[in-house]
Amino acid sequence: MSAETSIRPGPGPFASGGDAAASAVSGPGRPTAAPLGEAAGPEGEDAGAAVRCTGRAVAHLLSLQTPEGWWKGDFETNVTMETEDLLLREFLCIRTAEQTRATAAWIRAKQRADGAWATHTDGPGDLSTTIEGYIALRLDGDPPDAPHMAAASRWAREHGGVARSRVFTRIWLALFGWWRWEDLPELPPEMIFLPRWMPLNLYSFSCWARQAVVPLTIVCAHRPVVPAPFAIDELHVDPARPNPPCGKAPLTSWEGVFRRLDRVLHRSRRIVPRALRRAAIRTAVGWIIERQEADGCFNGIQPPLVYSIIALRLCGYPLDHPVLSSALRAADDFTVRTRDGKRWVEACQSPVWDTSLAMIALTDAGLAPDDPALVRAADWLLTKEVRTHGDWSVRRPRLAPGGWAFGFHNRNYPDTDDTAEAALALLRVRHPQPEQVASAVHRAVTWNLGMQSKGGPWGAYDADNTSRWPARLPFCDFGEVTDPPSADVTAHVVEMLAATGRAGHPAVHRAVDWLLRHQENDGSWYGRWGVNHLYGTGAVLPALVDAGVPVGHPAVRRGVWWLTAQANPDGGWGERWESYTDPSWRGRGPSTASQTAWALLGLLAAGEHDSDAVRRGVRWLTRTQRADGTWDEPEYTGTGFPGDLPLNYHLYRLLFPLCALGRYLRANGHQDGTKPALSTHRIA
Repeated sequence: MSAETSIRPGPGPFASGGDAAASAVSGPGRPTAAPLGEAAGPEGEDAGAAVRCTGRAVAHLLSLQTPEGWWKGDFETNVTMETEDLLLREFLCIRTAEQTRATAAWIRAKQRADGAWATHTDGPGDLSTTIEGYIALRLDGDPPDAPHMAAASRWAREHGGVARSRVFTRIWLALFGWWRWEDLPELPPEMIFLPRWMPLNLYSFSCWARQAVVPLTIVCAHRPVVPAPFAIDELHVDPARPNPPCGKAPLTSWEGVFRRLDRVLHRSRRIVPRALRRAAIRTAVGWIIERQEADGCFNGIQPPLVYSIIALRLCGYPLDHPVLSSALRAADDFTVRTRDGKRWVEACQSPVWDTSLAMIALTDAGLAPDDPALVRAADWLLTKEVRTHGDWSVRRPRLAPGGWAFGFHNRNYPDTDDTAEAALALLRVRHPQPEQVASAVHRAVTWNLGMQSKGGPWGAYDADNTSRWPARLPFCDFGEVTDPPSADVTAHVVEMLAATGRAGHPAVHRAVDWLLRHQENDGSWYGRWGVNHLYGTGAVLPALVDAGVPVGHPAVRRGVWWLTAQANPDGGWGERWESYTDPSWRGRGPSTASQTAWALLGLLAAGEHDSDAVRRGVRWLTRTQRADGTWDEPEYTGTGFPGDLPLNYHLYRLLFPLCALGRYLRANGHQDGTKPALSTHRIA
């Protein structure tokens, strides 16, 4: 493929030619890169430290592998997960004092000095998270006048109280009579009957949203209220008017249109034929049960799990029914116990993702491709291949299944991102049954090619899931409810296709063209599933180079310039979660191990293995590594919903630095006594 004729450069002054555009990066009118200073110490010392650091990291990672072959790090979010787990158990009358005490200890430890709770480390207080954290401590018996509780309720009132919290929080409150169901947006179960060509049909939502919406339609239809264990007047700005009317929105705005539509739905509740309502609920129940995974969960995510349990209980399912008993076991399996007796809840579990990344990291670090640890991991991955049709087939009915999902048993929801990384991982292994691996990779490639969206990119779970209507519903005031394509997922799929010899495939041409057109003006790429532009840029640069884009291409040089300019004085890289809502935080934040590694992966792919920026970044990793071989990283560098749900993948701090160190050593000739080219099987 000729890069000059087949790949369009991005818009702007960099479209005119490689050398001229590259020199324009630091020309007049553009900010210059932050000074990195001179390298401290000869390259040999850096390499020696990197070799020792890599060895410790490999040993630590191998020690974490299970006998079955998989890896899984803890998956941490915020205290709403723990609160809603306790409220579920309170609703079902199965909450125990020990569960409550251990969970409350975790939640207390997360409270900020001002009384609030944040959604991520060092983040600002969040109203809904604070309200839910406060209620959890009330469940454990903390009195409202205790100093830490008074501070929390005062902070909540100062920020609008319960009335300003998100809809999902108020649904939980309505279950206990702390909020009126009439003052929540209507979510009629009859929407399950909407045909797929209509706006706001079930499949216009993302898979994670629809898996939560369907059970919530049942809950909202029943409007249950169980006796509250206490009052929460102290969380209301005006306890005498706990449910103040919301302000009016003009009819000329979408908000005004949908608010009026919601009022119509509220009024129509009284006239919906009972037979139709019963049929809708019956259909919704069948839809939920059909999608229950082998471990009892629903889509492998905690929120849909708890909503589905409540919905099925309201429909008369006893707790010992196989569907509910397995779902409750899944809820227990999502809990984590700390050594000091605390209890917290994972929102999701990531064994396929973590195992794939671990395999890639270990081979980047020089582990032999036929090492027993890698063969065991490959064997386990092969058992997790998804060979059945799921919701993705609604838009791709003729596409044969093949690929991988995120968790242990997500047979209904494989995703293109996990599929790309799992295939890349399997390609690294010298397996005793190579034909088995080749067949699985071939199915993965075929499936991912079939999941490409219009214009060339990929979303994670569905193709062309880009409707703007769902986000306008009054119900959807938190998180992404569609699954539009993103640069990071597209880059991972391109990388997989290139690794299987398809760099010249028309689908790759379209994807590369889309990536080049979606480069930001500052030279970075947006990161949908990791924080944020460091993740996106660290993903796209390796993919572009693997696809045949020259390292001297203007888009590549702009990406290199941006990464170099964002390096911190200590040599590392970091980006705060706030960059999703405040562009001034792009590429800015305290240095973290995972984000430093993402930057290094991008720079190494672009041929910068002997640059000051790379040497300083490697030096930061070797200097900050713990004695046990991993790194400290309290910061949340993963993303659930951009701007709303930060994630802390506890293995990111080990996996990505190991990839970066291994590629640095290989690029500089310090593995196998040679100086080979960078591996063509890169990740980001």
